Amino acid sequence: MAQALDGAPVLHLDDIASHEELFGWTGRLLSQVIEPLGRGETAHYCPYDWRARRFGPPRPLPPAPVVVVEGVGAGRRDVRPHLALLLWMDLPPEESWSRGRARDGEEQREFWDGWVGAEREHFAGDPSRPFADLLVRQGDEGYEVVPGPAGTAESGPPLTHGDGPSAVW
Repeated sequence: MAQALDGAPVLHLDDIASHEELFGWTGRLLSQVIEPLGRGETAHYCPYDWRARRFGPPRPLPPAPVVVVEGVGAGRRDVRPHLALLLWMDLPPEESWSRGRARDGEEQREFWDGWVGAEREHFAGDPSRPFADLLVRQGDEGYEVVPGPAGTAESGPPLTHGDGPSAVW
């Protein structure tokens, strides 16, 4: 998606969250990233190292016409007012968790055991999907993009021509 948006910078919420604050990072996101970008300034955030269990040195995030914020919780109620568009990767939770476990390996097994409950609790109290402008569904080739429950945005073509994002974005 970032490539289709002329190389838009991407903020991974895995860099903002931590073991101690799986979902308690809203204040850090607002103060380190959203507020400076809202003023047209370069944001500086300290990415979290999930293996070392500590935050690293500050990393710049320059202002841009579009900044992609990706990760679980990107559509939470305190962040939504700052979003131009909310896309929801429409995938069964069990599949998402399985992918995460495969990506992170045995070293992070204990983390994933705790994550599943934390994510369920988060979405029970602060759901994002009902506010999605667009739903993105993975197909055999590419992604299907359909209007989301919020229904406020126009979707791109129904299916991309490959595994990358639609060139229309």
